[in-house]
Amino acid sequence: MHPAPSDELRVAAFRDLDTTTLYAILKLRADVFVVEQECAYGDLDGRDDEPGTRHLWFTRDGEIRAYVRILDDGDVQRIGRVVTAKTARGAGLSGRLIQEALTVIGNRTSVLDAQSHLVNFYAKFGYTRTGPEYLEDGIPHIPMRREPS
Repeated sequence: MHPAPSDELRVAAFRDLDTTTLYAILKLRADVFVVEQECAYGDLDGRDDEPGTRHLWFTRDGEIRAYVRILDDGDVQRIGRVVTAKTARGAGLSGRLIQEALTVIGNRTSVLDAQSHLVNFYAKFGYTRTGPEYLEDGIPHIPMRREPS
């Protein structure tokens, strides 16, 4: 018997991403956010390559299975673009990624804009609602914040 393949965590700044990895990350984001969620929006917002941005992802056998981006917004760190490949859902990768993101963020305040149906998921990590629900690209979102513990 062979051991089950495991997902490998990667963390990188934009300048450390090779073109194949960057392409795979952007393809995953487009496949889920634009195609699956039927939401035409400008995913390439000019923030992926900022010096303070960190990209985290799980990969297995060359496939990017889950991804999150952390932006440095000065006084807060912003979590966004949380995405899991359709074939990798149900394996707990999003939760593992958020936990890893919180390790990278360290003792700093972080914020995110949760799709409304995921508020309880983020609450498990200490995020609390900070404002009313709003529509972004036709999808209901709720702003959330987590203070360092």
